[in-house]
Amino acid sequence: MITLIASLLAAILYLGGTLYQLDRLRKRQGASPALLRSVGAAALVAHAVGLSTEIFTGQGLSFGFFHVSSLIAWLVIAVTLVFSLRAPVTSLLIVLFPLALVTELLAWLFPDHRAATVPGHSALLVHVLLSILAYGILTIAAFQAALLAFQNHQLRHRNPVRFNHAFPPLQTMEALLFQFLLCGEVLLTLALLSGFVFLDNMFAQGVAHKTLLSCLAWVVFAVLLWGRHVRGWRGSNAIRLTLGGFVLLMLAFFGSKLVREILLPMTG
Repeated sequence: MITLIASLLAAILYLGGTLYQLDRLRKRQGASPALLRSVGAAALVAHAVGLSTEIFTGQGLSFGFFHVSSLIAWLVIAVTLVFSLRAPVTSLLIVLFPLALVTELLAWLFPDHRAATVPGHSALLVHVLLSILAYGILTIAAFQAALLAFQNHQLRHRNPVRFNHAFPPLQTMEALLFQFLLCGEVLLTLALLSGFVFLDNMFAQGVAHKTLLSCLAWVVFAVLLWGRHVRGWRGSNAIRLTLGGFVLLMLAFFGSKLVREILLPMTG
């Protein structure tokens, strides 16, 4: 019952925050950052209560497909709210609130009985949590890149629409993008290193594709950060490489879980 009440409360708050932002856009008015932070914080508390009862089990922590998706959505919003105290990133919430709403409801509707469980005292948990944190930060970077691409498209076609005034200037958006990328790359580095330390074989049959795709994503982000620092890369180069690296990471993170926990049981 507690899980149901918390999940529904979180869903209502996420939906309310989304509708409020859409109403501000329709009226060509800016949304209140303070109000969005308050709604987001309340939603995160309810979301955490509902999700924790599903993730924490007697055997350890359950990291099923829907639970991990919901946890990452929770983490992405939490990080965005923290960053919003010193940077204009609340515009991201117009896509993050609906994302959290969907993943949170899916995690409640579809309990992950086939999910792998990591013992709470296991050193492997450090690797898992670092991986989730890195993926969360780089998810924010991907959404930031998508919004940047939207702004660039509107400016090139001289078609300023009502959405543009809700976003910070392009230079600010771009600077924030590279801040998220740098933070995410550091965390991804730590996640990979911890995997090599705590796993017996990072290229074993069950995890080889994850390792390879994650390393390729790391290389893409590293090249982008190098290009920014040395060559001054920006604009379309930054957007394409950010989204490309994120796709590789998404395949590494969710690809096998989707097949193993959802597609195979449906066909079996």
